[in-house]
Amino acid sequence: MKRGRHTWTIIFALVIGAIVGTILEGVLSGVAPVLVKGFNIGVNPPFTIDLNADTFTFGFTLRLNLAGGLVALLLVLLLGR
Repeated sequence: MKRGRHTWTIIFALVIGAIVGTILEGVLSGVAPVLVKGFNIGVNPPFTIDLNADTFTFGFTLRLNLAGGLVALLLVLLLGR
């Protein structure tokens, strides 16, 4: 049971770290531009299937930056104990 809880703690820390990192990116963009350097991973433009009666669009983008990575790492270290 401890192992499953630890896995969810890491996933939680990564998601919260990504959200807080994105907020920090907006706040620190003028002060520390090195923290907001990042890259995008995903499908751009989204994949579209047109079936005449209906249209489906699939896509995702993951934006990674140094601030988000540092916050996620800090949360994993703090919550992983």
